[in-house]
Amino acid sequence: MKFEYNIQKQHDKGKLHAIERINALCDKDSFYEIYSGARHTCTSFGMDKKDIPYDGVITGFGKINGKKVAVYAQDFTVQGGSLGKVHGQKIAELISKAIDSRCPVIGINDSGGARIQEGVDALCGYGDLFYQNVRASGSVPQISIIAGPCAGGAVYSPGITDFIFAVDNISQLFITGPKVVKSVLSMDITAEDLGGAAIHSQKSGVAHFRCAGEEDCYDKVRRLLDYIPHYYGEEIVANAKFKFDEKKKAKRIQEVLPEETKKGYDIRQVIDCVVDDDSFFEVMAEFAAMAVVGFAKVEGKSVGVIANNPAVWGGLLNCDSSDKIARFVRYCDSFNIPLLTFVDVPGFLPGPDEEQKGIIRHGAKVIYAYSEATVPKVTVITRKAYGGAYIAMCSKHLGADFVYAWPKAEIAVMGAEGALGILYAKEMKDPAQATLVAQKSQEYKDTIMTPTVAAQRDYVSEIINPEETRERVARSLEFLEIKKQNVAPAKKHGNIPL
Repeated sequence: MKFEYNIQKQHDKGKLHAIERINALCDKDSFYEIYSGARHTCTSFGMDKKDIPYDGVITGFGKINGKKVAVYAQDFTVQGGSLGKVHGQKIAELISKAIDSRCPVIGINDSGGARIQEGVDALCGYGDLFYQNVRASGSVPQISIIAGPCAGGAVYSPGITDFIFAVDNISQLFITGPKVVKSVLSMDITAEDLGGAAIHSQKSGVAHFRCAGEEDCYDKVRRLLDYIPHYYGEEIVANAKFKFDEKKKAKRIQEVLPEETKKGYDIRQVIDCVVDDDSFFEVMAEFAAMAVVGFAKVEGKSVGVIANNPAVWGGLLNCDSSDKIARFVRYCDSFNIPLLTFVDVPGFLPGPDEEQKGIIRHGAKVIYAYSEATVPKVTVITRKAYGGAYIAMCSKHLGADFVYAWPKAEIAVMGAEGALGILYAKEMKDPAQATLVAQKSQEYKDTIMTPTVAAQRDYVSEIINPEETRERVARSLEFLEIKKQNVAPAKKHGNIPL
């Protein structure tokens, strides 16, 4: 069925119309609408006199990068894109068909929320949608684009999905809007400050990608779909056109580590020297920046990259970075994407703030996620790996298949200064014992912190030079390509510390 779309009304707000969004996202002329004849059945509050085309949401299927996808886009020009029972059922059925047809689901959210006139039927529509979101999780990728308001119960469908894309100046995502905040808390706040793209990309961690505009957003979605399997069990096919400048990268990686061990550096420099040229696609780049996660290619095949970033807070793990790492690890494991972890971590962030926020619970998520993951796991320790954080960051003890360490790596319960502060507390306070303290400090570094000790105990697979990292990683992933994990103990599922 054909309708006259109210395109200009969206353009007046600086936004694309729902059908324009779908066409910008999908390959040219590949989208086919379904359920266009659907209509609401509500008769309350004058709704029986309203004809709401396609019940305010365009649903269908098409192709992106030549591969099939299911897509829906809420149309704000039709009853404010509000969600009623039929609207929710349309999306829920689309997701169910995507599960059966094994293809990703992409939702473009632009809605005023629940259709108040429909009462509990609108809530039924949301419930049906949430249920299918959960059914799809781990079966097919789910991507949410926030291209307008998304409030109340509407936020929980995107919240269940795998990746959320927010767009500057048009994305709004919150449980209760500014008017409710004003009435309940007597607080004046704008929609942008409450739940705009920057808020959710930098502070809350709800959004995985922040985009400058809609076209930028759709380009990023298309790029993401080039890195991830389109359904559970799909083989990751290598891109035959991969490039890697071996000589240039080998030289550069040797120069990354600062001479001063307490000085920070950007771990992305190491990542770029190991993965295929220009292939690293970072996820949640603005949130919890002491950790870096994202997708990359190694010899044309996708890998999930996780790394501590010493450039921010020394690479310490805190509540937010722990959540960021754990969620990304679990996504990769869900879709059989190998894990490549770079470790330079002095520990978990100490102090009452983190303890009261639950660093124990959040940090435990990292341990759980890595231990649970059955995909190929390769770890590279570049510098510091101390205490519980060493264990958590995909050590051999949590099931890493191969752990490589650079010659200057430090693996211990804690650094020399902290250790001597406990073992030789009295001597450190006595200036006359300075020589002894210096001697013991060097002894600690030579006999305990060195990666040789870990290698002797089989905790480190091999000590390698930085310039050997690319080759080691590539060959290790090749060796592990068809890895099969031993059968897990009998159980329904584990209980991750959420």
